[in-house]
Amino acid sequence: MFQVRIHGRGGQGVVTAAEMLSVAAFEEGRHAQAFPSFGSERTGAPVVAFCRIADKEIRLREPIMEPDALIIQDPTLLHQVDVFAGLKKDGYILINTNKTFAELGLSEFLRDWKPEHLCTVSATDLALKHVGRPVPNVPLLAGFAAMSGLIQLESVIKAINERFAGKVGAGNVAAAREAYAIVKSEVEEATKMAPTLTAFAAPTGGDASSGRPSGGHIHA
Repeated sequence: MFQVRIHGRGGQGVVTAAEMLSVAAFEEGRHAQAFPSFGSERTGAPVVAFCRIADKEIRLREPIMEPDALIIQDPTLLHQVDVFAGLKKDGYILINTNKTFAELGLSEFLRDWKPEHLCTVSATDLALKHVGRPVPNVPLLAGFAAMSGLIQLESVIKAINERFAGKVGAGNVAAAREAYAIVKSEVEEATKMAPTLTAFAAPTGGDASSGRPSGGHIHA
């Protein structure tokens, strides 16, 4: 079973992202579930949603505490919420930003991570470009597909077309395709660099079992 936790703010389509991810998995014949956390969903408030994907029936119903992947729809949450809590070692991280992980202040924390598991894409900019609204969820889903290989881009597009019609649907498909290409390129580049980075890797402190640095929160 693969577990994804999505962090964002009210108004960014966080819950919709989890639902669409589950639909994309269904399109591939898998079992999936999506649900939000309880709490405020007012515009701007931190929101969390969850998605589980498996090849057999999913019996778990509780929130995801140890995700295999994180999708962070708003990088300002890095200052406000411990988004990395419970993330499995070498889990996938996709952040909506035009900054690098180094520029976000995460290099030390993630220095032992597989670089191909760490990706960014300016999803809000892509949404504005193609849809005219600053809702980053759809480009991030496509980016997640490119980064993880867990689902195919065409399955994401099918989920988009089930959710959106007309120009909005077409715009979201275009945003998804561009995001997928961007992240796919990042992954390919990181994979080429991985042997070199591994050769120069050095031991680091922190809680290796949880994948979090000592002290908990990240201060970017």
